[in-house]
Amino acid sequence: MKSKEIRELTDAELVTKVADLQREKLNLKIQSRTGQLEKTARVRQIRRDIARVYTEQTARAAKAEVK
Repeated sequence: MKSKEIRELTDAELVTKVADLQREKLNLKIQSRTGQLEKTARVRQIRRDIARVYTEQTARAAKAEVK
């Protein structure tokens, strides 16, 4: 997911997106532990997407504080 796409989401959508990504991360972790994970790079991609969403949430909170 690109940063541009994340910026276009509303606050509620960001919260939902984080929950979905966390759930997917858990599923990938379980697959990894059981040896069923085929695309190992997906774990890294999910972690980075979660970080991007958190970064956007923090930026919006800081922007809201300034106003």
